[in-house]
Amino acid sequence: MLFRSDDFFLLGGHSLAAARLIATVRDALGVELPIRTVFDHPTVEALAAQCPDGAAALRIPLRPVERGDRAPLSAGQQRLWFQFRLEGPSPTYNVPLTLRLHGVPDPAALRDAVRAVLDRHEVLRTVLEDHDGVGRQRVLAAPEVPFTARTVPASGLDAAVAAEARHAFDLEREIPIRVVLFDDGGAETVLLVLVHHIAADGWSLAPLLRDL
Repeated sequence: MLFRSDDFFLLGGHSLAAARLIATVRDALGVELPIRTVFDHPTVEALAAQCPDGAAALRIPLRPVERGDRAPLSAGQQRLWFQFRLEGPSPTYNVPLTLRLHGVPDPAALRDAVRAVLDRHEVLRTVLEDHDGVGRQRVLAAPEVPFTARTVPASGLDAAVAAEARHAFDLEREIPIRVVLFDDGGAETVLLVLVHHIAADGWSLAPLLRDL
């Protein structure tokens, strides 16, 4: 049982738990409190008193805004943009996904699927541009679909897939995804989905594959 006089920290609370408490208050009451409030008012009663009198404003409703033709880079994108400007196109930050498929997919249908994924996900059809030394994102409305179907001999299949996975993306001129279907003439094919880390990470591959 919890009493109004119970102290958050005497009950075992710490800074990480305080952050979770603030998030719970925000979700339950719609009140945005600074984490310092928990330290200054650690009892249930004292903390509750901070909520109705506007210790912090209610969250501002989200509304769509016009972003213009160019969007700023996120912190992670800025780091990778700096590396790109320093080193040029490189396969260092490629994120490959290789699948062995039973049978031969219809290349035209697969191309349409890639186009649909690009339509839904702006980050996959974005190029980066330099504006007075500052990187900016430019979303392309209808880029060329980065899909190719290649026929390779079975003896050279592994080498062909490995070589394609080392493709060096030119982030200023090229969207950060490539899809290649390899057919060696047998009963199976290999599908390579290659994404640059500036647009995706390891966790992104499963939902991207499901979407495709």
